[in-house]
Amino acid sequence: MRRKKNDRRWSSCRAAIGLGAVILLSAIGGRAQESRQAPLEPPPEHDVRRLGTEPEAVAPPALPPEEIIRRFSQKEDQYLAVRTTYGYRKTIRIDEFDRDGKPVGQYSMVTEVTRASNGQVISKTVQKPQSTLRSFTLETEDVKELDRIPAFPLTTTQLAKYDLKYIGEEQVDEIQAYIFQVKPKTLERTRAYFEGIVWVDTKYLEVVKTYGKWVNELGDVHTAMLPFATFETYRENVDGKYWFPNYMRSDDTLHLKDTEVPLRLVIKWTEFKPLPAAGAAAPQAAPAAVPDKP
Repeated sequence: MRRKKNDRRWSSCRAAIGLGAVILLSAIGGRAQESRQAPLEPPPEHDVRRLGTEPEAVAPPALPPEEIIRRFSQKEDQYLAVRTTYGYRKTIRIDEFDRDGKPVGQYSMVTEVTRASNGQVISKTVQKPQSTLRSFTLETEDVKELDRIPAFPLTTTQLAKYDLKYIGEEQVDEIQAYIFQVKPKTLERTRAYFEGIVWVDTKYLEVVKTYGKWVNELGDVHTAMLPFATFETYRENVDGKYWFPNYMRSDDTLHLKDTEVPLRLVIKWTEFKPLPAAGAAAPQAAPAAVPDKP
């Protein structure tokens, strides 16, 4: 991470990403459940840190926690609005494992958000879904439901619905960050709320990482076909100004009639670039060269 200066589909999330996630949810007061699979190591491209279970004295931050929350939520408003003006490539991968943690199948799909010739912002498929999954079949629509996960849960309009507690500092890759525990004040049956942890850059007061799940009155929220409930999301600084999600991961277990299938979800967002303005003329190809007459 570098600084460059009501069927309970996705409105209505069940396990955690390995043993470390169970420990973390316990530390933040979540409804931790016993892991049903062998722990899976974090991906090598990220230095994943966990919170310990031993309570420690927490030194107060340089600014009052309320001021930190106010400032980062205002930036979340900005990032939410600006992200709609950017195109990007999105890669979704779902890995299937056997009981020993060995990969046995994979689903992958690549899409791209761009502006069509009619001015509309669209998501087009640039790599058709490919699947070697053994235990179940996924349809494209099942995977696209993941798009409904909110990218910026703590905007200014949402703050009143949450209790945020400052619980310390930690380094996330090269960035020193304040850590806040987030819990919804109340739960509703038809609306999902974020519950987890956010990491906020101590210098610029921007959210650089989130870890948690979406919950409602019925419990953890997940899509109809996929079990993923708890998500660890890193962000990337785009154009030296905006922090957009660029990496999300979740580990969970799909419970079928005769077996349990360990799964891992990885979503990557890359190639961020501003979308052309609506109505902007598409660049015209240069005229073909006309050969000289003999």
